Amino acid sequence: MMPKTPALPLLLCGLLLASPAAAAQYDSAYTELDLDQCTVLGADDFGAQYACPGYKGIPMFVAEGDLRFMVSYGFGAPDAKAASQTLPPFNTVAPNIEWRVSNITGGWKPFATIVRYLLDDDENEPVKKRQVLVVTKISDKGTCQIAWVDAKANPDANELARKAADEKADGFDCEKDPEIVGKFEAWKR
Repeated sequence: MMPKTPALPLLLCGLLLASPAAAAQYDSAYTELDLDQCTVLGADDFGAQYACPGYKGIPMFVAEGDLRFMVSYGFGAPDAKAASQTLPPFNTVAPNIEWRVSNITGGWKPFATIVRYLLDDDENEPVKKRQVLVVTKISDKGTCQIAWVDAKANPDANELARKAADEKADGFDCEKDPEIVGKFEAWKR
């Protein structure tokens, strides 16, 4: 006959061993991008550059040139790779920015953003039919676009973008091009 092992000590031991992994959480926070609330850093006939407020005081650099937008984050935002990255078709950005935040280091800190880019179809068309979710890594080691998700071709596009941010941002090498995630029909590559 085997002696009975108390279940409570084993359960507590399992919870203690699992707690660091359980503490690693991801969530989303949202801000609005309103260029009227931004400081114009420079402007000419070909475009403009703006300094905008971001999540919890994190500065955003937004630039428009050649009918395309670029968005970068952090105190070195104008010098980061993201400040020169955009999508090939003419585009604008939607006003809502989703910030992916993590409490792995003890406080909720952003590590990526998801911005919806609206691609020009026809200047007479009021609704942009082609949309791409751009996932951008925010890090002292590099701020750059890491993934593109076709928002119209994937019914779960928001979830795909969040998963890409959560799983790829930390280890993504900014020397690489952004990865296509899911089905992609926004333009021919």
